[in-house]
This record gives sequence, C-alpha cells and structure tokens, in this order.
Amino acid sequence: MIRNLPSRWDMEADVVSVGSGGGGLAAAITAHDHGASALILERADQVGGVTALSMGEVWIAGNHLAAAEGIKDSPDSGFRYIQTLSMGYGEDGAIFNQALHGPIALRYFEDAIGLRMRVIRGCPDYYYPHSNDSLSEGRYLEVEPFPAETLGEWQHRTRISPQVPYGLNHEDIFRGGGTANMLQWDYGVMAERITKDERCLGPGLAAYFVKGVLDRGIPMETGVNVEELIGDGERIVGVRATRDRQDIYIKANKGVVIAVSTHERNPELAKTLSNHLDAVSMVMGTIDGAHLRLAGQVGARIARVPDPANLGVHVPGEELESGYPLWRGSLSFLGFPHTVVVNRAGRRFADEAFYRALYYAIDTIDGGAQTHPNYPCWAVFDAQAREKYPFGSVLPGQELPEGLAIQADSLEELAQQIGVDAKGLAETVAAFNHHSEAGEDPDFGRGRFPWGQVMVGDINHKPNPNLGPLLKAPFYAVELKRMGGGGIAGTGLVADHHCRAVDWNNRVIDGLYVAGNSMVRFDNGAVMQSGVTNARGMTHGYLIGRHAAGQPSDLLEKTLAARELEPAS
Repeated sequence: MIRNLPSRWDMEADVVSVGSGGGGLAAAITAHDHGASALILERADQVGGVTALSMGEVWIAGNHLAAAEGIKDSPDSGFRYIQTLSMGYGEDGAIFNQALHGPIALRYFEDAIGLRMRVIRGCPDYYYPHSNDSLSEGRYLEVEPFPAETLGEWQHRTRISPQVPYGLNHEDIFRGGGTANMLQWDYGVMAERITKDERCLGPGLAAYFVKGVLDRGIPMETGVNVEELIGDGERIVGVRATRDRQDIYIKANKGVVIAVSTHERNPELAKTLSNHLDAVSMVMGTIDGAHLRLAGQVGARIARVPDPANLGVHVPGEELESGYPLWRGSLSFLGFPHTVVVNRAGRRFADEAFYRALYYAIDTIDGGAQTHPNYPCWAVFDAQAREKYPFGSVLPGQELPEGLAIQADSLEELAQQIGVDAKGLAETVAAFNHHSEAGEDPDFGRGRFPWGQVMVGDINHKPNPNLGPLLKAPFYAVELKRMGGGGIAGTGLVADHHCRAVDWNNRVIDGLYVAGNSMVRFDNGAVMQSGVTNARGMTHGYLIGRHAAGQPSDLLEKTLAARELEPAS
C-alpha cells in the first residue's frame, strides 16, 4: 500500500465520492443517512454524469412497483435471466448480489430522497419471449417528471441531455407511436414540461439524486480533477486533486468512491481495452479512464467482459463542448422499415432491429484475410423511409443536411458512390424486399424481438414493424461510425460484494470503493439490458454508503447460506 500523506488537508469528509453520476450521488446520500459525512467531487462544471445523458431506464427484476400492478416476478427470476445470457462471462455471486439488492436500493431511495418511479408499461425485456425468465413488461422503470426549479442554484448546473427528448417519458413516446412516429407525439406536453423545466428520462433521474444531495447539505465541488489517491501505508485515506491549477488535498476518513464512468473518450484506451478502433463517442470529454489511472496507482485489478462497439451518426452542425461533434446512437432508427445496413460487399450481416446482434457483428474478424468484413458499413434507405421516419435529429420529410448522406436515383449508382459492391447490394435489397412483403427475414430473423418492434420499429406498420421494402427513389446511404458504448464498457475495476476494490491477489484495498460503470460488469457478463447500468449505479451506491458508514448489508451472506453461490470476489 502506498504511503504519500500530504503536509496538510484542505477538505475532509468520511466518504468522498469522485464523480457525480448516479453511483457517486447514491453513495454519498446513503453514507450520510447512515451517520457518515460525505463530499462529492466532480471534474466537469455540471453534475449528473452519464446518468443524465441516458434514457433513464432502470431495470430491476422483482421490484415492488411491478408487483403493485399485478405483474408476477422475482429477483431469482431476474438472476436466472441475466445468468443465462451472460454466457459464463459474468460471476454468479455478482449477478445475484445485484438481483438481490436492486429492489432494496429502489425502495430505499424512494423513502430516502422521494424518488418517484413508475413501471414502463408495454416495454419487454430484450430477450422476451426467447428466454424462459424474460417478461413482457414490469422490469423497466422510469422516473416521474422532476421539477428542476427545486434545485435552486444547481438547476442549470445539473446536466441535461442533447440526445434524448427529456420533455417526454416512455409512456408519452409509446402513446405517440414510438420514435418512428415522432410527428405524432404530443409536443404540447413536451413544450409545457420544458417551459417548467420538468425533466423526464435520464436528466430527471439524475436530478432526483442531486436534490437528495442538496436536501442533506452534502457539498458538491465542481471543476475538481482528482489526480491521485493518497494512502497511509495501510489504506486509502484521501485524494489529491487540482482546481484552477492548484493542488488541493481531501481527506476521506472512511473511504474514497470511484464513480467516474468509463474510458470511452480516451482513444488509446478505447483501442487497447475495448478493441474499438478509431471510435467516436456520445459522452462528455471527462469520461476518459480516470478510474483506471487512479486505482492503478494502488494495484487495483481490472478485468474485461465482451465489449461490442456501437454505431453512431453525426448530423453536420451539431456539436458538444469545445467543438466536439455531437454523436448520436443509431440503434433507434436502423430497425425502421425500408432500411438495411450493409458492408462493403453490399450484404446485410445482422438483425438491424436488435442492436445486440448488429453491434457484436461489427468487429467480426476474417482470420483468413485479416479484415473486418462488416466495417465500414452503411445504413441504406429509400424515399419512403425519409417521408415517414426520422434519421438522427432530422425529422421525417426534412432535407438531410449536406454531408450526412449520399443520394442516388438507383441502387447501382448509390453503390458506386459509396464504394460498395453493386451486384451484392442489388441482390441484398431484392431478397430483403421479397421477404419484407410477407413480414419475414429468413436470413437474420429481423422483427422477432418484441423489444425491437416497440423501441426501434414502426408499430403501425404491418405485417412486421421492422420490415418494409426499399422501392422508391431516391436512395440514400449514411456511413455509420464505430462508437463507444455511451458510458458502458466491458473493462472496469474488480470489486467485492460490498463494492470494495480488490488487488491482483483479490485482496480488498481498504478505503477504496467502486461504483457504476467504473466497475467491471461481472454482474451481467456478455449481456447488456438497457436500464441495468442505472440500476447497478444506484445499487452500488447503496451498498457502498452502508459499508463505509459501518453498517454493511449482510443480506447476501444470509441468503447464500442456503444456496450454492459464492459472493463476488
């Protein structure tokens, strides 16, 4: 253990959260409620982290809100669902720990901070009905609209998202026919909420936790870059940070919580840890691997689970801070009718309406040729798609901005312009069109997942919400870019069931905790289910706060006494 004590301390708290997303905020709140003082350090000028950029879904099996609506479920069923789909890359103890404590953390924050959540009716698990433990609805939760004016001076210092329509909730979106039918949304409701600054989705979820922090008088320090952990030779006792180029030393009497998301905006780490070549990102620039740099100084172990790249698009003219392009995930519109994704051979290579299938296929390596046969790739669609559906932030019927798409009057001409095999593209579209008329996709089963029909299809389109032929000129092609996971990565720090970081001998590093996406996803392995990341951040924070305050949860140990599972390492 390092010993690098400073000559002075500038700040002090029992629990110091590094990062102000859901995990860091939840840890500070729980620690405070269990008798420990807390402090939150945020590198950016706004709080809320990646939680505030998300759709705000929280996936918890066996939650009491679903039970109140007559939906039968249990944490055990949720455990089996994730365990089966993790493909052995997860750890049973970690999966069960999350399944067991997720419902408890939800109830806790409802009572503690007034978190108001509801079941997203009609939103199925990804793998429903193909997994025996999947449900058609009940596990997806979202917040009730949050009145952001109650944040006072922190109202405009709490992050909102440029990528999600946070003036609406899922019920509003589904009622309007989903993303495909966004022109039918109730923009009166959206306008009223935005005028009142009532936040839904991820911005609303983050705001509830920020309010919980403010109500407790827990300090939040922004513009603070934590650069080094401080140890006394036996445990972690604080951090060294900089603000305005000046060193500040913060003492942590009971623990430091690393909750800074992932390494996504660091190109070198994205390449070497996620194997994402030249990947773009939809998150802010501070998500650059600080957790790995900090914990690496004290010998913390890292691990990796399967980590597929996403696919993104940039609408020219849209930018984030410092001129960085605003990238948007493409999953919400690649499954619309009249749209396919093809590689250089002009061939489809996966189910475009189920992003888990599509994204895993992107970086397939042809070992004989040493190439990625499916990347680069293009979204190809026709005039019907443009007339009916949005593409990124471009509304149906609206002209695509210059530089976004290639347009041609025939598929052959389109293939020539983008460098795709013309014969392959023609054959692919002909076969796709033929089967689409019957609502079938014998090649990849597109449309077989109800989640894909609801979330990335046109529920008003028959016979299959995800299938429709490409017939009407002009035809369009947009090159899709390899993109990071939106703050979700396969590589992270390894921790035990109390979220304490461990070293390469699996020994606990006293005084160091890990929360949210900074922790490796041993609790889901090879599978990802939207809403899991927000749920795990909330749950990790709950577990950390209790343990650091000297009141650790013993529920896992008691439950496992009669089972054949072991706690996470």
